[in-house]
Amino acid sequence: MVQEHHARSLHWDLRLERDGTLVSWAVPKGIPPDPKRNHLAVHVEDHPLEYLDFKGDIPAGEYGAGHVKIWDRGTYEAEKFRDDEVILTFKGKRLKGRYALFQTDGKNWMIHRMDPPEDPGREPIPDDLRPMLAKPGGLPRDDAAFAYEVKWDGVRALVAVEGGRARGRSRRGRDITGSYPELRELGRALGATEVLLDGELVAFDADGRPSFERLQRRMHASETAARRLVSSVPVTYVAFDVLHLDGRSRLALPYRERRQLLDGLELEGPHWRAPASHVGDGPAMVRASREQGVEGVVAKRLDSPYEPGRRTGAWIKIKHRRTAKLVVGGWMPGEGGRRRTIGSLLTGFHDDEDGTLRYSGRVGSGLREGHLEQLTALLEPLRRDSSPFDARQPPRGAVFTEPQLVVQVKFAEWTHSRTLRAPVFVALLEGADPAEVTWDTVAA
Repeated sequence: MVQEHHARSLHWDLRLERDGTLVSWAVPKGIPPDPKRNHLAVHVEDHPLEYLDFKGDIPAGEYGAGHVKIWDRGTYEAEKFRDDEVILTFKGKRLKGRYALFQTDGKNWMIHRMDPPEDPGREPIPDDLRPMLAKPGGLPRDDAAFAYEVKWDGVRALVAVEGGRARGRSRRGRDITGSYPELRELGRALGATEVLLDGELVAFDADGRPSFERLQRRMHASETAARRLVSSVPVTYVAFDVLHLDGRSRLALPYRERRQLLDGLELEGPHWRAPASHVGDGPAMVRASREQGVEGVVAKRLDSPYEPGRRTGAWIKIKHRRTAKLVVGGWMPGEGGRRRTIGSLLTGFHDDEDGTLRYSGRVGSGLREGHLEQLTALLEPLRRDSSPFDARQPPRGAVFTEPQLVVQVKFAEWTHSRTLRAPVFVALLEGADPAEVTWDTVAA
């Protein structure tokens, strides 16, 4: 019999009836399905025969405390059963074939499959895939051919689960497992399931909305710091695709079928979930996501395969952008070939109480050659030596001006420090009154 044992450390208990008792090994990564991989098997004390039927919970404080379920049961035929080596053939529902257990050092043994894989087409989880990417755009015309998901404002991550252990990799392939201890619990929950998931790591604010600002506290934390931050800045893995499952690549399957596989995993836990996916009715999904204050929507074509590393029209990201009028208080010089011109505008708004100009961040994206020529001509005569901003200041090297120009920008959100996130220049608003640009108006 093999029991899946969710104790302090997930493992599988292999128990063999012999001479009126159960000879037992704890196998941390499960029984290997392929002869190319041996797994550690720790020889533990023999157990009474009553354990053959045991499943349920062992109370906290007792030996082996945790949840136990029966992973497989059946019979075996032994070719050899010595104190340091066992060779046998399993005849279970899930576990079948010829195996060897051999002692390596004291209680440490190894378990090795001697037969070819029961599934000859079984493939290992790949470790070099890159996530499929979405193209920015609007709602597709053939609405019924797409499913719509929320666009999460998080960090993309591929998570591989094998033998109850989860490993996370960033979009560029960097191992991020240590930075997100929450992933370990996902591995334990999936147990013997071997799967490669695509999704995002998300930090939610007090209102349950994704907050990239909160997530930044976790993104570059060391493993030690991450463990400390788990309680104050918890992260949730939002899984939205299955790339590999139980020894089979699922990349060629259409999105519709991959989504069914994902739903079958029933991913719902304290730090992981599979979000809803809605077929058709994209406009309603966009309206609802805007009302909920999330970043946007991703439209995914139902018949599309998963194309690692590619940005195709099969996935379309429809992002919500807020707009605001802001006062220009100077600029940061450009870099490289733009050293002598404007690199980004320094923007701000007036405080509602005392009327002082408060710095709101730099805006460089969206500035075209024509914009730069026009802005340079207008800002040069307005140069001043001192900063027009009160309290928080722009970076060193800033060129300051009288706060007389107003521009319109679009952006993702305001941070808690009242700084623009992901701003893009839209237009110069000639004739606009800078005095009317207050926090009350820009935050609306």
